[in-house]
Amino acid sequence: GGDHTITYPILQALAAKHGPVGLVHVDAHTDTGDSALGERIYHGSPFRRSAEEALLDRGRVVQIGIRGSSYEPDPHKYCREQGFRVVPAEECWMKSLEPLMREVRAQMGDRPVYLSFDIDGLDPAYAPGTGTPEIGGLTPVQALEIIRGCKGLNIVGCDLVEVAPMYDVSGNTALLGANLLFEMLCVLPGVKTL
Repeated sequence: GGDHTITYPILQALAAKHGPVGLVHVDAHTDTGDSALGERIYHGSPFRRSAEEALLDRGRVVQIGIRGSSYEPDPHKYCREQGFRVVPAEECWMKSLEPLMREVRAQMGDRPVYLSFDIDGLDPAYAPGTGTPEIGGLTPVQALEIIRGCKGLNIVGCDLVEVAPMYDVSGNTALLGANLLFEMLCVLPGVKTL
């Protein structure tokens, strides 16, 4: 629950315990903005602040499903400069993400990883109940492939953010969010599944 700002203090706490962590980040946006309306801490900046404070192991950051309009001619420049891997939504269209997740598991290795899932990573056809929807997003099946593809990683925490039920009278966004959270619990280390 909550907006993506909540990830920043969580990463501060995890880095204090584990050192810089890897990040599997599913989102329509990179959330590496510098400021908005004069504020440096907001839902579009948690990963910039986290990079600045060395909370992230920059070579083990992957951002999946990124898309949408931007104020910058090269919206992923900051991420590339940090060593983040950006996987635009276009690279995910009409295919299974199991091969991508094999690469991600190899990239993350056995060191601590945080999984952060913004519901707007999914196409608004499936999850309209969010504050910043962007067309051309991931499908629920791809979301499951990403989360289930994290099985075996040393996950030290996870979140699912930006669900806004008031924007979806059908309740489908909340249903999808609850199911994705359940799937996240199932891939935590030590959890036995069938």
